[in-house]
Formats: sequence, C-alpha cells, structure tokens
Amino acid sequence: MGWVMARPSLVAIELAWRWIFGIPFLAVCWIEAQRILTVLPAESAGLNGMDAQNPWVAAVQIVHAWGLYEPHITATLHRFAPIAALAWVVVSGLGRGLVLKRLDPELAPRLQVRPLQTMVLQAGWLALLGAIFWGWLRAMEWVAATHIATGAEPDLVGFAVWGIFLSLGFFTAWALVSWPPSIAPLVMLLEGRSATSAFGQSFKLGKLFTGKLVEINLVMGIVNLALIVLAMVLSAAPLPFSDQLGADTLHVISAVAVLFYLVASDYFQVVRLKGFMEFWKMFRGGEIV
Repeated sequence: MGWVMARPSLVAIELAWRWIFGIPFLAVCWIEAQRILTVLPAESAGLNGMDAQNPWVAAVQIVHAWGLYEPHITATLHRFAPIAALAWVVVSGLGRGLVLKRLDPELAPRLQVRPLQTMVLQAGWLALLGAIFWGWLRAMEWVAATHIATGAEPDLVGFAVWGIFLSLGFFTAWALVSWPPSIAPLVMLLEGRSATSAFGQSFKLGKLFTGKLVEINLVMGIVNLALIVLAMVLSAAPLPFSDQLGADTLHVISAVAVLFYLVASDYFQVVRLKGFMEFWKMFRGGEIV
C-alpha cells in the first residue's frame, strides 16, 4: 500500500482508463434513459404518484412501472450492451496493460505488453462477472417468488434474510473465483505466455501461491464493502443539518462521497495487482522467460 501511495501515477492511469470508458458510458445511458422517458413518461407509468410511506404499495407500483418499461429497456440493452462490452474490453486491455508494465521498474524494460492478448483476458473476466451477476439475479427472483409472490401474507423477514445472505454469498463467490482472470494478465506479461496459456497456468500456480491470491481477493472484497459503507456514511452524515446547509451543499457532499469511493477503489485495485506481482516474484520469480 505504501509503495503504491508513493507512486500516484499508477492510480492516475487506473483512474484514467476507467473514466475514459465510464464517462461516455454513463452519458449514453443518460441519453437512452431520456429517450425512453420521452416515449413513456414517468406520469404514464405511475411513478410520480408512488406512495413512499407504504413500501408494499410502492413495490406494487414499481412492478407495474417495470412491466411497462421492460420492453424498452430490453431493446436498448440488446442494441447497446455488446458495443459497451467491446469498448470496455478494448479500453481496459490497453489501460491495464500499461499499469501492469509499470508495477516493477526493474522488470519493466524486459516486459512486452501485448494489448490484444490482454483484451482477450479482460473479456474472460467480464464474462465471468456477467455469469455471477446473472446468478445473483436468478437467486433474487427465487427469494421474491418464495417469500413475496406466494399469494399469502408476504414474509418480509425471510425475504430480507435470504436477500442479504445470498447477496453476500455471491459477493464472496466472486472474490473466490475471480482470481484466475485477474492473475492471468500478470502471468502472461511476466512469463511471456499467450493469453490461453496464461489463463491455464493460473490454475497451476501451486497451493501456497493460489492461497495467497484467494486471500488477497477476499481482503480486497471486504475493503470494497468498507469503502461503500464509508461513502454512504459520508453522504448521509450532513442530513440532520439539511435545513442549514441547503440542497446544493448536500448534492456536493454526495458527489464528493462518490468520487472518494471511485478513487479509493481504484487505488486498492492497483494495490491488489502489486500484491499479485510480489507473490509471483516470491513463488515463481525464477521462472520468467
């Protein structure tokens, strides 16, 4: 952590490639959302009359509105999602390759970044994330079907317990299974392998090395949760003083909280990569090609 803190250019590169993708992505999402709202205004879907004091009534209103918006959103995703995924693979492949090459000044002159190979590995990482997210959505549908939409009195406690348990479970599962596509770009770069060879080798790193990779991923997952909670606390802390501060100040504080989370999260992403490299040097440093 101290090594990365002393080299802010690494975090700046990580922030740059993520925001180069993220800002246009959010802009397109905003444009598409405005287009859908023009076709089907919020008033027509009943969102303006939502009963915020009664969560059960509000839930029924949201379900009704979602039924109206779903065809429009699905059509937009079918058209937009493949382009967004391709753009992320390209930008992340270039940006992540540049960060990896700068993680060790001594090894950097001997390392050759291959952007196309890195893009292939980033595509695998994205596919795995999509699979985990799809599984979480199916799990949430099961929870709702067995505790809410049963025709009997809704079981709110059971719904909340299962929702929290499964959400944390999938979050932990992502930390446990995401290390192979995360370490593969480093193995490819440091050992001169192809993308497929590096991904296959990531499963054959030995028990000690693999254990360290899983440990780092779990710790970084906990850190990410802590950053989310900290950002929420930061944005919510001024609410008791909303009358004195005003709405504009609250909006600024919320924006600062979001920026804090994004910068801190990217910093820890670089820390994780540096940790991966240090353990690679410890367990496999003599095998570099």
